[in-house]
Amino acid sequence: MRRRAFLYGSASFLAVPLVAQAQPTKVHRLGWLSPAAALRGTSNLDALRDGLREVGYVEGRNITIEERWADDKSDRLTSLASDLVRLRVDVICTAGSQAAVAAKHATKDVPIVFANVAFPDEQRLVASYSRPGGNVTGVAFIGPEYGKRLELLREASPSLSRVALLYNPENGGSVLALKETQRWAGSLSLRLEPHGLRRADDLAVAFAAIAKKLPDAMMTTADPLIAAHRGAIVDFAAKHRLLSMYPAKEFVDSGGLMFYGGSIPEMYRRAAVYVDRILKGAKPSDLPIEQPTKFDMVINLKTAKAFGLTIPQSLLLRADEIVE
Repeated sequence: MRRRAFLYGSASFLAVPLVAQAQPTKVHRLGWLSPAAALRGTSNLDALRDGLREVGYVEGRNITIEERWADDKSDRLTSLASDLVRLRVDVICTAGSQAAVAAKHATKDVPIVFANVAFPDEQRLVASYSRPGGNVTGVAFIGPEYGKRLELLREASPSLSRVALLYNPENGGSVLALKETQRWAGSLSLRLEPHGLRRADDLAVAFAAIAKKLPDAMMTTADPLIAAHRGAIVDFAAKHRLLSMYPAKEFVDSGGLMFYGGSIPEMYRRAAVYVDRILKGAKPSDLPIEQPTKFDMVINLKTAKAFGLTIPQSLLLRADEIVE
């Protein structure tokens, strides 16, 4: 509830009936939609909650959050989004591209705020970055992140020639990230070897294929399903001593080798600012898409030593954080 300036003269103050001073606090209802149940209790929703607190919303006092998780079954997302619409939520916040697309299919009226989405214009979530149009807006990745990750892998290992990439064929953003990475790989004379993960069961198949041909390095796209199984992915890379680059710092926190990019939790904190502006009357169509302006590089030196890998000093000097 907005605070009103309390700068009245004494006469006008006395003229206000006492009963008018007690105003009930409006409780807003926020919807949360995510495809990966394994991400429950992790940093993304917590980051959104932190961002909401920073702009004045506290659960149980002036906001409630209706959570919907698809349990790694992307075909459930549209029905879950429709469920949130039936609950008459004020805004739907979505995690990743699949959830954002499902929410858009479910409603043209309820405002949708996304985070952790790649190429929202090419996915037809928005008309453009500057003027989204419709009922969808939020925080997106930028394309050059993918090329920079390949460049850093090449710098870590100048003889690099083959790179495996885990992506989700059912996630439009993940597919576009694959295409962008392929474009950059071509310009760097690298061979990209994609492996699709539609569900958790596909991990074993992808791991077997990668282990059989054993490339020089491995990457993943920023997909909620893939992020939900980061522990298994990091363990696989460690087992085979694969030079690896990840799209989120949480992979490095779990023992992964390298991360470069913007902060995914920060995307969700920023999404809270969009929620606040919409609840105060702004239209999603008028709120430009935000993209990261700060990019970090994190290197897990402990993992590098376990791999028997020497990270060039040039990379270590440029790293924003080194895990030892």
